[in-house]
Amino acid sequence: MRHAFDAAFDVPDGYLNTPAVGVPPAHVADEVTEFVRRWSAGAQRPPEFDALVESTRTSFGALVGVPAERVAVGAAVSPLVGMVAAGVPDGARVLAASGEFTSVTFPFAAHRHRGVTVREVPVSALPDAVAGHDLVAVSVAQSADGALVELDALREAAEAAGVPVLLDVTQAAGWRPLHLDWADWVVGAGYKWLLAPRGTAWLAVHPRAMASTHPVGAGWYAGEDPWDSIYGLPLRLAGGARRFDTSPAWLAFAGAAPALSYVASLDLAAVRDHGVGLANAVRARFGLPEAGGPIVSLRREGAAEALAEAGVVASVRAGAARLGFHIYNTERDVDRVVAALS
Repeated sequence: MRHAFDAAFDVPDGYLNTPAVGVPPAHVADEVTEFVRRWSAGAQRPPEFDALVESTRTSFGALVGVPAERVAVGAAVSPLVGMVAAGVPDGARVLAASGEFTSVTFPFAAHRHRGVTVREVPVSALPDAVAGHDLVAVSVAQSADGALVELDALREAAEAAGVPVLLDVTQAAGWRPLHLDWADWVVGAGYKWLLAPRGTAWLAVHPRAMASTHPVGAGWYAGEDPWDSIYGLPLRLAGGARRFDTSPAWLAFAGAAPALSYVASLDLAAVRDHGVGLANAVRARFGLPEAGGPIVSLRREGAAEALAEAGVVASVRAGAARLGFHIYNTERDVDRVVAALS
């Protein structure tokens, strides 16, 4: 058991796979276990979970710097992005980063029958390419290698050109302080750096983007009063961002509520400095330049196999070994990586 940032984590040495699956604090795992116990005993009542869902709305808003009333809940990023894609006009030109995670780009590319096109440019060049497009869709931190978009430059370029922006924070929220109330949409999944179960995601919608976001998956939970929206017409969606809600997976939100509450309570500048410091220690040992994120991409022959043999849990993305350093990682993990690849 490791102890870090006022929590306990049952995570082994060498676990560096947070960009794929985050490990929850022990108290979050206990909450999920209790859910299963109550479920198996027939003790769960559906309305009990409304408070958990609302808690995640508040926590996600705090983590990305937007008011809770702008936040919709869902199960995964791509269906939430799909509501944005459904609202772009015929022939829309979407700008994205080269090699972007497809949950960000596929929802737009799927509208090619309407003439919607997606142009990809290197993430470093993205702010300079904004003009001439109808929407920008990009991850704050790229999944494959952790490359960061220049948010200030992107905001300035988008505001100057009048182009709306969708930001995916799946690989950034939870380790990086974020203030994204300027973006039209902010979307993120919970099962990586936010340490929640898979099956939780959120979409923050700016008031100016409400009309151009289409609730294509509208169901009872998107109603003004969900428990009065379970039968019959007419359509009666919530007036605010809740109109974009999809019915929550209760087991997932039973873990997401305490997980996001915990992460939102942390000093994220300290979290960032911890993870980035460990990542830069690895980079220094292998002659790589320092970077501002906790994801390290090692493009070395045989790296993935050597790391696995040494008990390092990592992923292979875009042909490179991908490591991620979060709050439960220590110098011991750095040493294990170095020993495996030296």
